[in-house]
Order: sequence, then C-alpha cells, then structure tokens
Amino acid sequence: MKKLGLILSLFAISFSGFAQMKLIKKMLSNEKDTTRKASFLPIPSFGYSQETGLEFGVGAIYSYYSDRKDTITRSSNFSVNATYSTKKTYNIALKGDAWSPGNKYHFIGDVRFKKMPFNFYGIGNNAQKADEDKLVMNQVKALFDAEQSFLKNAYTGVSLGFENYKFTDQTPGGIFTSNPNIFDKDGGSVVYVGVSQSYDTRNSNNYPSKGFFGRVTYQFAPHFFDAESFTGSQVKVDIRNFWPIAKKLVLGVQGIYYTIQGSNTPFYLLQQMGNDQIMRGYYGGRYRDENLIASQLELRYRFMNRFGIVAFAGAGKVFNNDNANLKSLKPNFGFGGRYFFDTAKGLSVRVDYGAGEKLANEKRQSGFYISLAEAF
Repeated sequence: MKKLGLILSLFAISFSGFAQMKLIKKMLSNEKDTTRKASFLPIPSFGYSQETGLEFGVGAIYSYYSDRKDTITRSSNFSVNATYSTKKTYNIALKGDAWSPGNKYHFIGDVRFKKMPFNFYGIGNNAQKADEDKLVMNQVKALFDAEQSFLKNAYTGVSLGFENYKFTDQTPGGIFTSNPNIFDKDGGSVVYVGVSQSYDTRNSNNYPSKGFFGRVTYQFAPHFFDAESFTGSQVKVDIRNFWPIAKKLVLGVQGIYYTIQGSNTPFYLLQQMGNDQIMRGYYGGRYRDENLIASQLELRYRFMNRFGIVAFAGAGKVFNNDNANLKSLKPNFGFGGRYFFDTAKGLSVRVDYGAGEKLANEKRQSGFYISLAEAF
C-alpha cells in the first residue's frame, strides 16, 4: 500500500508539473489561435497607479464570439475584479462589452463599488501641490449602454447611469473645507439618461491596427433625489484613428473633449485630467474643472504575437465654461510594454510609465501603471 501511495504521489506531482509546463508554454507561445473559440481566464488580479498604489486580488475574464464563423463579428468580453491596495483602497468591478452576430447590436455595462483615499488639490488648471488635501471617497457607480446599427458602421444608442459618492475630509481646515467654490462636499447621488452616436470602422475593438472610431454622448441629469441634487447635462466626444505604418507597427491617435453644464456643479462631477488611459503621468483629479480637452498619439510595435512595446505623447488641460481656450496646455509623454494573454482577440496586460510637466518647487509629475487592455 505504501508503494502504491508513493507511485500515485509521484504520478500526481508529475501530472501537475506537466500541466504547469503546458500552461507556461501556452502563455509564452507565439502561435496565434485562429479557431475563434471562447476563452476563460481566472487570474490573480494586480495593478498599480499612483492614485491607488499596488493593487492585488482576484479576477476573471471571459471572452467569446457570438458568431464564430463570421470573422467580422467582434469579440465580447466580460470581466470581474476584486482588489485591495497598499493605499487601503478596495475596488469591486464588473464590466461587460457584448456584440451580437454581425455587430448589429452592442451592449456595455460597468458596475463598481469603490473606497479610495485620494489627494484633492482644488479646482482649475493651476492647482498647486502645496494645497494637497487628503480625502476618502466611497463610490457606487453603474452605467449601461445599448446601441444598434441602422447604417453600416454607425451605432445609435441610449444609456442610463447612476453615481453615488460620500466623502470624508482627513485634514480639516485645508483647501477642501475653506474654498467656498467647492460644492456638495459631503457627496451625493446623480442619475443620468442619455443618447449616443458612434461610427466605427476599426478592424478590432481590443487591439486595432487600422480604422476610425468616433463617439458623441449626451447625458442629462434631472432632479431625481431632492431639490439640492445636481441637474444639468454632460457631453463627451471621443475620436480615434489608427494607421498601419509597417507590418508590426501601428500609429494611433485620440482626441477627447468632455464638458459638464449646470449650476453649482458638485466637485466630484467635474471633469478630471489624468488616468491610466489618457494624460498618463498626471495624478487623477490633480486638475479638475467643467471642461477637459486632451489628445494623444501612441506608436505601437508588436514585435511578437505575445509581446509589444509602445511610446506615447500628448497634451491637455481643464478649464471652466467662461475661459475656453487652448492656452497653457500640459504635455505628457512616456513608454510601455505589452503582454498579450489572448493573441487572437488582442487582449493584453500593459505596463506604462508616463511623465508630465515640471512645476517650480515640485518634482516632475509622473506615474507608473499596470492595467488590462490598451489605453485606447
């Protein structure tokens, strides 16, 4: 019996080692899966940004094609993620991006529960680090979009969104409590209803190498909770284009313009500059105001199916509704690496380092990011 147990143990160890080697070989293989089969990947979740610190937790990604035989149909992706970070943030996120056969219908869902300590610097394009104020945010956010194609490559949609915020000031007496132009300091709730129009000729929704994408969204927030709740509108414009420069080299360009219109707009609904997608290198929310305009270009070199590198640069600013101009644009630039865990669908883990402007008596603004999916 002891010999049998020993043999079974050795067999189990060998099988486990073989399975691990097979998984490692698959994850590093340069071959491209052309079967268009569904994939499910439970993964230890990790990430990093200057706002949250190092995030770790668990997650899973499920990706499939609603029509495997139709090569035009885009991949649908669903993910769930639960993380905790070294800066004592927690984040539970459920995301969905689904395409029907032939891309006739498109559905987007995003639900988040988040607690996050963060630094607040005031409002405007000239916020100073010396005014840094530490707050804690509790956030519940849900967004649902449904789009239908009535013309080739054009999608008309409707959306519904809900956001709830609560804030705690960790350093009373700072700019957050003393500035009278900061509204709704305790937090509040808002409901959005909206419409959208997009035009999309990209050859992939995950890693495009050619094509155009443009989307305009209008959202209206009515009086829904009480007389003091925010009422107003928000417009978002997102334009992108991609050109193949060489067989493995792609140039991508993106421009955005976001604006919110209303009276006594709560500070947490103001447009914020800086995140892991655009204006990388700036602390998220360091600069916030009623309007945000930004652009970026990214040069992508995918030297293997599994691996790639990028270089990027951009410029942007925030401004209020009475001061619309393109003066005092803030620059950013950086580089990064890519690992494609699903080579056929272009799903990737990316590592980016971005840098921004250098202000007097401050270190150059910069940020390091580890994220899923391309920046745009």
